[in-house]
Amino acid sequence: MSDKTPIKMLHDRVMVEVDREAGERRSSGGIVIPATAAMGARRLTWSTVVAVGPHARAVEAGDKVLFDPEDKAEVEVHGEVYVVLRERDVHAVAAERLADESTGLYL
Repeated sequence: MSDKTPIKMLHDRVMVEVDREAGERRSSGGIVIPATAAMGARRLTWSTVVAVGPHARAVEAGDKVLFDPEDKAEVEVHGEVYVVLRERDVHAVAAERLADESTGLYL
């Protein structure tokens, strides 16, 4: 595959950018908690959608989506790491276009 070969997502697949700093968190006292730190509960992750398949109905490129990072498949494209998941594995979508369907929660 050459560097200029286009990529088309299929079915209901969603490709999101991996936020390198999403794994690290800071405590209220400023202590950095690494992504590898054991957590009592599952921690979901927000990422930005970069591509969607033709059968994805609720997600568009540019949206922020919430998903479980344990249920992911990583792929490297042109030196960048992305996550590919099914639309049904997305727990929530955050986008300006959803303002009319608002639930009262905002990021």
